[in-house]
Amino acid sequence: MAYLFKGCAAIVTGDAVIRNADLLTEGPAIRAIGPGLAAPGAEVIDASGWFLYPGLVNTHHHFFQCFVRNRVDLDWTKLSVIEWLDRIYPIFARLNEECFYHSSLTALAELAKHGCTTAFDHQYCFPRKAGTHIVDRQFEAAEKIGLRFHAGRGTNTLPRAEGSTIPDEMRETTEEFLTDVERLAGLYHDPAPFSMQQVVVAPCQPVNAYRETFTESVALARRLGLMLHTHVGEGESEVIRARHGMRTVEYLEDMGFCGPDTFYAHCWELTGAEIARLAATGTGVSHCPEPVYLVGAEVTPIPAMAAQGVRIGLGCDGAASNDNSNLMHCLHSAYMLQCLVAQTRADPVPEPAAFLRYGTSGGASLLGRSDIGRLAPGMAADLFAIDSRRMDYVGTRHDPESLIPRVGIGMATDLTMVNGRIVWRDGAFPGLDEAQMAAEAEAALATIDI
Repeated sequence: MAYLFKGCAAIVTGDAVIRNADLLTEGPAIRAIGPGLAAPGAEVIDASGWFLYPGLVNTHHHFFQCFVRNRVDLDWTKLSVIEWLDRIYPIFARLNEECFYHSSLTALAELAKHGCTTAFDHQYCFPRKAGTHIVDRQFEAAEKIGLRFHAGRGTNTLPRAEGSTIPDEMRETTEEFLTDVERLAGLYHDPAPFSMQQVVVAPCQPVNAYRETFTESVALARRLGLMLHTHVGEGESEVIRARHGMRTVEYLEDMGFCGPDTFYAHCWELTGAEIARLAATGTGVSHCPEPVYLVGAEVTPIPAMAAQGVRIGLGCDGAASNDNSNLMHCLHSAYMLQCLVAQTRADPVPEPAAFLRYGTSGGASLLGRSDIGRLAPGMAADLFAIDSRRMDYVGTRHDPESLIPRVGIGMATDLTMVNGRIVWRDGAFPGLDEAQMAAEAEAALATIDI
């Protein structure tokens, strides 16, 4: 199928803003960008007044947590971290396979509505009773919505008796974890250009896993050509120092869990020296701005990371610390949070357009993708459209690159396209019944006692 977006007010490519031009897609790719394009046989879409953007790339999430949103009894502001963990993990342990499927569908649908075209999920919750095909069901959900999906197969291997916060009924052995990663990679991982499915080796976090889990993850990922991911720098560094004699960044680097094929989530507590180590090794950071409101002891030092050349992407994180799956909203939050603390930081806040790049080409870099994150001929046809002819945007249209980070978008996109296929248009998912999907998700939620 080919689509010709005719008369776009602006096409934000990631490298430039092209005014009053057309964009042609053919199959999974962008074929041409420019004025006066013609394409016999293509579906012509009147894009007058539209701003076209590269599809957003979500680099950290926990889909399964969508079933614990908007819970006053789990409010971080009223509980200590230990109290919160003691309440939340027993709930996660009760989830069944259908819950994992429908929570994934819920998160993916919200992401698509708000311009996300590629989603990485860090699935580290594996209750014994939920079976062994949780990630398989996530791939099923992603295929239904139509998003590119990078599955982070996580694990927790350390027992509570040795300091883990995870209930033992959710704990796995390193061997069980590695076996399932290899199974998933064999079934789903596609390294080819325009791939819709990939697998990432992603042990949950160093405080909840044995050292061998991480060293064996490195060996497996490098043997199979997979990316590596984990949580870093969200309050655990001194715990790691007490156990292993070094803080988290050094501990992971000592094991080889770093490099251009590796990205960490959060990293709000890193020192300047640790940021320099990430830059030196090429290790990326998925910045999740909205959890900073609830659980961050300080605002993540994005200006310092940017100044030292750390690769940066953006993530929603799970509903346990962010009650929405709206990555577009995170672009706005990320920029505004840095402005909030700008007077206390030595490095200047990057320009608003940089935060758009973190959410697009930056995320693509973290996931090891060179075929997404920008709009250009030969790149994947991943994009979203905003009709700028609304009162919401009066006075803003002169700078489409800064619109989302600086002003914010308070509604769904007018269109989201993934791999040349329209997955969201005019307030609906083509071919899908949103009301039915929502009802089925609510029914799955009702089957568990939370």
